[in-house]
Amino acid sequence: MTGLLDVRRVYVEPEAAALPRGREILGRFPGAEIVEIDSHHRIPELYGDEANVARWVRIKTEALVLGVKKSLTARPNGRSADFIAPSTANGCAMACAYCYVPRRKGYSNPITVFANIDQITGYLRRHAARQGDKPEPNQVDPRLWVYDIGENSDCSVDAMISDNVRDLVELFRDLPNAKASFATKYVNRDLLDWDPRGRTRVRFSLMPAADSKLLDIRTSPIGERIDAINDFVAAGYEVHVNLSPVVVRDGWLADWAELLGRLGDALSPEARAQLAAEVIFLTHNDRLHQVNLGWHPKAEEVLWRPELQQAKRSETGGWNVRYRTGHKGRYVAALLDLLAAELPCCRVRYAF
Repeated sequence: MTGLLDVRRVYVEPEAAALPRGREILGRFPGAEIVEIDSHHRIPELYGDEANVARWVRIKTEALVLGVKKSLTARPNGRSADFIAPSTANGCAMACAYCYVPRRKGYSNPITVFANIDQITGYLRRHAARQGDKPEPNQVDPRLWVYDIGENSDCSVDAMISDNVRDLVELFRDLPNAKASFATKYVNRDLLDWDPRGRTRVRFSLMPAADSKLLDIRTSPIGERIDAINDFVAAGYEVHVNLSPVVVRDGWLADWAELLGRLGDALSPEARAQLAAEVIFLTHNDRLHQVNLGWHPKAEEVLWRPELQQAKRSETGGWNVRYRTGHKGRYVAALLDLLAAELPCCRVRYAF
C-alpha cells in the first residue's frame, strides 16, 4: 500500500464483517490474519499494555481494527467546525509525538475503521437538514454549517483503507447547507479526482521543517504538503492551513518566518484568495510525556518544558501542560504579527 501500512492482522467485530463496507475492507487485505473480537474498544494486546511502547510504529503499520460505530452524535464545536461529525475511523498510522489520541487509548493507536458508513452518512444528512440555513456568519464559515469529519484520525490516510472518506466528500458535495472539513499531515493525491465542488475544506497542518522532522513521524514532508495546496484548490477543495502545533524553542520565530515565506512563494492566486489559518500552540500531557520517553525521548526535549509551561488537571485525571499565561499571549502576538507581515492574504480564523 505505502510504507505507512503493511496490514498483517485485522481485528474484526463480526457485525462489521457482515456489512458491505466491512467485506470491502477485508477484501483489500486478503493475506492478513483475521482475529475476531467482541469490541473494537477492548483489545488487550493493542490497548493499555505499556510493553507496546517498544512496538509503537510496528503496531501502527501492521494492525487494523474493523468495527461498528455505535453512538452517532454531532457534537457542537465552534473552532475548527460548527460540529464534530461521528467518526468513520479513529487512530492513525502516523506517529506524531504530540498526538492526544494515545493519551486515551494507551500505548498504541492503530487505525480503527467503522463499517457502518451508511448509518453515519444517513445520520449526517438528517442532522444537516434539521439545522436549516446558517442564520449568520461566524469564524468557522460565513454561509455553511461545517462538520469536522476527521477529529480522531487523518482522513487522507483513512482513504487508503476504505471508501468512507470519499463517501463523506460526496455526501457534503450535495448538501445545500453544509460542508466537510478535516486536517491532514499526509498528501494523498487520489483525493484530487473526487470533485468536491468546494464542499470539503482540507486543512494542511504546517510547522517549520526542523520541528516536523523531529515531531511529525511518518507524515508527508512539509514541502510536499505546501506543494499540494495549489493542486487541491484547483481540484475543487477549499484549502486552509493549520499552523500547529506551535512549539516554542530557541529560534522558533525565525523558523516560522522561513516557513511562511516559503508558503507565500508557493501559493497560486486562487489559493491565496481563499486561504485562512488556524493557529494552535502546543498542549502536552504528563501521560503522553511518559509514553514518549519510552519510544521517542528526543521529542520531549522540546515538548516537555516545565520552565515554560503550566499544568491544568485534565478531564481524564492527568495533567495537561501549556505555555504559561502571560508568556503565551506574547508568543501568540509575535506569531500573528509575523503572519501579517509575511502572508497578509491569510486570514486567521482563530489562535490560541
